[in-house]
Amino acid sequence: MYMKFSHRAALLSAAAASAAVLAGCSAAKPAGSSDLIMIGANLEMTGSNASFGTSSLNGIHMAVEDANINGGVLGKKIQVIGVDNRSEVAGAADALAKLVENGVSVIIGPDTSSNVIALAPQAASDKIPIISPSGTNPAVTVDPNTGKTRDYLFRACFTDPYQGRVMADFAVDRLKARTAVVLVDNSSDYSKGLAEFFTKEFQGKGGQVPAQEAYMARDVDFKPILTKAAALHPDIIFVPGYYQEVGLIIRQAREMGITVPILGGDGWDSDKLVEIAGAGNLGATYFCNHYSPKDDNPKLQDFVRRYEARYGAAPDSFAVTAYDAASLAIQAIADGGSAKPEDIAKALTKIRDFEGVSGRITIDEQHNTVSSGIIMSFENGQRTFIERIDPE
Repeated sequence: MYMKFSHRAALLSAAAASAAVLAGCSAAKPAGSSDLIMIGANLEMTGSNASFGTSSLNGIHMAVEDANINGGVLGKKIQVIGVDNRSEVAGAADALAKLVENGVSVIIGPDTSSNVIALAPQAASDKIPIISPSGTNPAVTVDPNTGKTRDYLFRACFTDPYQGRVMADFAVDRLKARTAVVLVDNSSDYSKGLAEFFTKEFQGKGGQVPAQEAYMARDVDFKPILTKAAALHPDIIFVPGYYQEVGLIIRQAREMGITVPILGGDGWDSDKLVEIAGAGNLGATYFCNHYSPKDDNPKLQDFVRRYEARYGAAPDSFAVTAYDAASLAIQAIADGGSAKPEDIAKALTKIRDFEGVSGRITIDEQHNTVSSGIIMSFENGQRTFIERIDPE
């Protein structure tokens, strides 16, 4: 039975349970050595991206509970240990150390690309598999300096080159855009990467990008860069950022009389975006996402129904991809017949055609998943499905 909780209540409950587990531990424990198999969650539960971590933790808990109802894995129950990384790189490193110390077998998260990428050296040293639900930058799974796939980093979502192409195609083919100004968060690997890939694809289709203007996370006054953008009279403005700043950018743009379409990526997907931007300002805004609640996939619709009943709101993409990330971890434990981290990492590389909530998932040689992109918009403050773009 699923009870109805608020997002905040669910977060506090999960955080309290995690603290109780962590408080009793002082020395490293070998993963998979007890009667429980422990899965770590290294998530942005507070700070600028708290919406992501809250939703992801909800999805992880549902995946683990579904598995435990069906007997767990390898004859053992699964327990989630969640640690808040505070939406910071340093916090993500602290969380990783705590989770490894407490003997987790695999870690879900962080959600944001910068936080995941920063963990790559330590994950390799500790030989602990990390599955990011939504870290889309290519460097999450492939070292840009060597071109080699990172042995212990995986993702449960599409990549920025893919969503950059999806949004460029949509801008040119559907919106008939020929010029674009890009507003990029220079403090974010996600934003910089998606800006790069969108620009490359947009220009490759004959579009022009006369300017790219920069801002930083936690900025609140975007009128100077919006004034520069408006002076160029672009057909669209592309904002590959996270909901906190994007919401302010959209609000301020509309208040300044800028009416051109504003486009972005999956970092927009949060109820907080509507709250910050204002529902009335979200006309002619579009973003790429991992799923649509309107998808008639029976497994997805069952998840949406249960999630709404439990948390009182429709799941965003972070809940969906986190559910899939945790499910992939559990499947890898079952497939490999082991809860040892190194065995889980090896089993993850062999997953093919896994039926996730977001669709069928295959992990490729670069530890990426092959999945579709969804174009979403807003109507009266509610996310609206526009179209699905399948991989070529």
